[in-house]
Amino acid sequence: MGDDSLIGSTNTEDLRCCANTIRGLAMDAVQRANSGHPGLPMGMADAAVVLWAQFMCHDPSNVDWINRDRFVLSAGHGSMLLYALLHLSGYSVTLDDIKDFRQWGSITPGHPEYGHTPGVETTTGPLGQGLANAVGMAISERWLASRFNRDGFPLVDHYTYVIAGDGCLMEGISHEACSFAGHNKLGKLIVLWDDNKITIDGETNLSTNDDVIGRFKSYGWHTITADGHSYQSVSDALDESKHETDRPSLIACSTVIGFGSPNRAATAKAHGEPLGDEEIKLTKDKLGLPVEEDFYVDTEAINLLAASANRGLSSREDWNAIVEKYLDEHPTEHGEFTRFLSGKYSDDLLDVLPDFADIETIATRAASGTVLQSLIDEVPNMIGGSADLTGSNSTLVDGQSILNSENQAGRYIYYGVREHAMGAIMSGISLHGGLVPYGGTFLVFADYMRPAIRLASMMGLQVIYVFTHDSIGVGEDGPTHQPIEHLLSLRSIPGLTVIRPADATETSEAWRSALTRRKGPTALVLTRQKLPVLHRTSVLNEASGASQGGYVLKEPNDQAQAILLSTGSEIHVALEASAILEQRGVEARVVSMPSFEIFDEQSKDYREHVLPSSVKVRVAIEAGVSAGWDRFVGEKGRIIGIDRFGASAPAETVYKHLGLTADNVVDTVLALM
Repeated sequence: MGDDSLIGSTNTEDLRCCANTIRGLAMDAVQRANSGHPGLPMGMADAAVVLWAQFMCHDPSNVDWINRDRFVLSAGHGSMLLYALLHLSGYSVTLDDIKDFRQWGSITPGHPEYGHTPGVETTTGPLGQGLANAVGMAISERWLASRFNRDGFPLVDHYTYVIAGDGCLMEGISHEACSFAGHNKLGKLIVLWDDNKITIDGETNLSTNDDVIGRFKSYGWHTITADGHSYQSVSDALDESKHETDRPSLIACSTVIGFGSPNRAATAKAHGEPLGDEEIKLTKDKLGLPVEEDFYVDTEAINLLAASANRGLSSREDWNAIVEKYLDEHPTEHGEFTRFLSGKYSDDLLDVLPDFADIETIATRAASGTVLQSLIDEVPNMIGGSADLTGSNSTLVDGQSILNSENQAGRYIYYGVREHAMGAIMSGISLHGGLVPYGGTFLVFADYMRPAIRLASMMGLQVIYVFTHDSIGVGEDGPTHQPIEHLLSLRSIPGLTVIRPADATETSEAWRSALTRRKGPTALVLTRQKLPVLHRTSVLNEASGASQGGYVLKEPNDQAQAILLSTGSEIHVALEASAILEQRGVEARVVSMPSFEIFDEQSKDYREHVLPSSVKVRVAIEAGVSAGWDRFVGEKGRIIGIDRFGASAPAETVYKHLGLTADNVVDTVLALM
């Protein structure tokens, strides 16, 4: 511990008292739960207390205040650090909640969960994700500030702070996200690196000897080192970083994991397991905490962080006064700012969607671009991007300027070949509030972003993934680029809505669903190859049925003897097959099922209407693995899918050789009759 006397206006003893209180709470909570990670909270308590006591601007009485500083614990295993800070600061996290750490129904789970615990800004645990989320938050802050701030009216003016561990910086996502952040000069992003040189396996030199500081300098970051146990050193580093407005900052905090533990500090034994009753007593004695008292909270610790929270309350009240004056002087901008934060769209949103009545064939990726063009002015808080596949994804439209350090309110982001970071950054943009992000790549590369998609689904974020090149229709690019298992993989994620439209008009409906579904992310799955536009006549039902996830696209002349179910490009195979079956005296209903998830939300009566239980002959057709269709086809039905990898050849050839043809569908139906 450093010999600081006064840090700004804060007494060093108060800081030390607060830090040791956090250490005690972390030790006791992990011990009672018999699981958890005491090492990080004990090692980073000093640096965290300086940040929260002196620099953070936040208001526990209004956790959603848009102009609060964001704090992200990217090293989410150290969750007790965050829970202790929240409790001491006056958030709705009680001492009883801390005693229930990691227990069923508690608001103090093993890793922080957004929407579950007041004050938690994002769900973390998978290392590096929180750091990438923070990059997205910093983008949103700068974007909104550039769009709405006026002289004397700093509506959006806050920082994003991160505590990241050695593991966060080992993960590949940290390279992707931090390189992106440096390139875009996100100067109000400040990362405190817990440089304790320990992972679960042991010392970090078992697996790495990276020059982390040199790495971040190469990204274009401001870097500085600090003694993580010196309040003055940390305070000086944070102050310097706050004034470095043209570059994000990395503060390398040299710390001791499990600080204070006589026998486990600076070892892997402090990382991911309880210290044990005897070691806790020895540690408490060394730190000056009551040895025989569990979950001890010093009054001075509460007073210190409560004073910081009160400053945040005062800042929010000042901000409210600024907003009132802003309304008087900039009423138009005020109205738009309010709409951005509310997530409400123009009443004319549905009216602008194209119907493609005059087009015969178009790839659904291209149709998606046309839809985006119609929406760009109607949804001004929508911000897009692509992972180096802009032209292929059709994600950039006329009127979208490029976001960069010079154009901070640009509406399109070149993410580079960084799918994983793109997914997590979009989550951060959404988490911040005010913007709706979408981002494109090939469907096969959804694997690279799956962890971010999973967490976005867990948090219920409105994020839109534009996945193109959706099937063996990619053709000559071959099996490496032909997604086979990906639809099933995405459909298996709870909370994610997957929509695979059959044509351009269903693509319009898909975008409408994505924008109006505020709770949870949406994956749009689109073709590279051109598809016929299904011109809705008396024969084909309107595409508006796609908004219900599944609908009767084509009804036979007489009572249906069979049902053909499909999605995307294979709907056209189903329609061709139904025509052949009709010639052979078999009446077949064609059901378009663009979204399993939305269809499952419909009433039992509606689902029975679409898939009447009386019709047992059912065949599902989709250019992906067959698993997942079983629940729709029933015991007597069949699935024509692809339970192998694809092949390099023209798309029509691949479809033929893998059995995705109208003739095969007809033969399958007839065999079931």
